[in-house]
Amino acid sequence: MVDFCAITLKRPIVNGSGTFDAIAARRAFGVALLRDFPFGAFVSKTITLSPREGNPPPRLWEAQAGMINSIGLPNRGLHGYLEHDLPQLAELGVPLITNVMGSTAAEVSQLVEALDDRDEVAAIELNVSCPNVATGLDIGADPGSLAALVRAVRPLTGKPLIVKLTPNTADVAAVALAAQTEGADAVSLINTLRATALDRSGAPWLGGVTGGLSGPAIRAIALAQVAAVARRVSLPIVGMGGVSSGAHAADLIAAGATLVAVGTESFRDPAAGCRIWEELKSLQIAGSGSTTVNAAQAQVEVDVNSGDSA
Repeated sequence: MVDFCAITLKRPIVNGSGTFDAIAARRAFGVALLRDFPFGAFVSKTITLSPREGNPPPRLWEAQAGMINSIGLPNRGLHGYLEHDLPQLAELGVPLITNVMGSTAAEVSQLVEALDDRDEVAAIELNVSCPNVATGLDIGADPGSLAALVRAVRPLTGKPLIVKLTPNTADVAAVALAAQTEGADAVSLINTLRATALDRSGAPWLGGVTGGLSGPAIRAIALAQVAAVARRVSLPIVGMGGVSSGAHAADLIAAGATLVAVGTESFRDPAAGCRIWEELKSLQIAGSGSTTVNAAQAQVEVDVNSGDSA
């Protein structure tokens, strides 16, 4: 068991927002999905006030060591989420973290207030970092802008508030500190790195022109940024970025993460969360009742910290 913001999780592995469609997975795998759900908590895809269709196709590009997505946050909107998705997600049997995004503090406030009334929602994650939506990046890249957003929404909910940080900023630790100062309960990082892909003529391949790079290509960056944030703040950290094995999860825990999120790997292996958890246990990183770091992982932390220039 792992304690995260006063929420008890059976395992320290969660999904990255938007990388695992639990409703579709349940249609495909039935009760088997519920018997051994891959994650200790489920993080919803990003919810906005109004429905979004997302970016025009094509939306995906297979990179040499990962994937670029330009999905564009398609979703039913707040009303559709509450009416259609939330009842189904509440049946998963694990704590539900709902991820939200708005282009203004007023929009985010409406989302947070609506979710605060729902017992099915265990925590709220603020998406201020998606590189496919300019307003998200602007807010999450600037400590002052992020501080103002968290200050506005913090009084609106008693639920744990997680801020999903962008890696596309000069000093991610400074942004994390701003979130902590204004009352955030946790931070999560890293989100995708801004990227693009070109076709043979040199024109942009993606319908949205740019997208977010994820997968193995960003793992070393994730490790460095998690370590930098862990040194600056005392908040619990959800670490993510290119995790495809228990050893990768162990590295992030050694760098300072409380939970580890799996994203791109779930596209290749929908049961990746289960496998990574079993591998993590075999490395004796996750002990009974707590998450511990052995001497080998402690040395990883020393190595990461000494090599970080942030």
